[in-house]
Amino acid sequence: MGGPDALAQTKWNLPAAYPIDNPHSENLMAFAKDVEAATGGKLTITVHAGASLFKAPEIKRAVQTGQAQMGEVLISIHENEDPVFGIDTVPFLATSFADARKLYTASKAATEKKLASQGIKLLFMVPWAPQGIYAKKDINTIEDMKGLKWRSYNVGTARIGELLGMQSVTIQAAELPQALATGVVNSFMSSGGTGYDSKVWESLTHFYDTQAWVPKNATFVNQAAFNTLDKATQDAVLKAAATAEERGWKAWQDKSAWYLDQLKAKGMKVQAPSTELKAGFQKVGEQLTADWLKKAGADGQAVVDAYKKM
Repeated sequence: MGGPDALAQTKWNLPAAYPIDNPHSENLMAFAKDVEAATGGKLTITVHAGASLFKAPEIKRAVQTGQAQMGEVLISIHENEDPVFGIDTVPFLATSFADARKLYTASKAATEKKLASQGIKLLFMVPWAPQGIYAKKDINTIEDMKGLKWRSYNVGTARIGELLGMQSVTIQAAELPQALATGVVNSFMSSGGTGYDSKVWESLTHFYDTQAWVPKNATFVNQAAFNTLDKATQDAVLKAAATAEERGWKAWQDKSAWYLDQLKAKGMKVQAPSTELKAGFQKVGEQLTADWLKKAGADGQAVVDAYKKM
């Protein structure tokens, strides 16, 4: 047994949903390292990547109930709890990293407020690359997507499946490689990163870079657990979080083109959507934005208005 310092050591768990070599997980490991260094080892955070501790849809609840002190999750999978969680997957609202950053700024206070009401403190948010469509055939118009077995992972993707006459199957990222290999799904919308993580070229042939939206992962902490830390440790966590946010945004900006190059190198057809496909999606986007605003009401409209003024 060490002296009093040994007693003061705090050990936290941070469940995450993506593979250990995904930029999100790498960023969390760096964040944990920064916290440990800044607190002289007083607070150590163990990152459990690849949905190894909790499955993606369970992570937020685990943090809420204190089963884990921290967690990282694709925030839009919780859109059914509050529309604000799904604002970054409203199609074609924010399609570039610069616009995604503005949308984050416009919606951050509303997101923090909702999480706070659930006993959770938001630490930082990091985007994925813009979303495109993976398939096993040429898709020149949205009509070409009818009948596809479509992987959905949140309200927005399920609704796209419904609007375009596809069969939607809900599958989280960790289960995607298996679902593709067994033909449970043969199309999905995601970033180059998820395609790469899932070795999508083993099952599918085409990627259409539609840049439909830029979804984000949120990293958060159980507020009661955070409150037990002394002020210096709290400050160290917040400072490391701010650094992680900047590092994460930069990593995805740097890596999004690299992922598409990897898909090409593996023999996939990576291309921009046709004018018709783009126009079709624009229409779907308008429908989904209207749906979202109806659910989100005045608060949602205020966020969208603030974003559009930036």
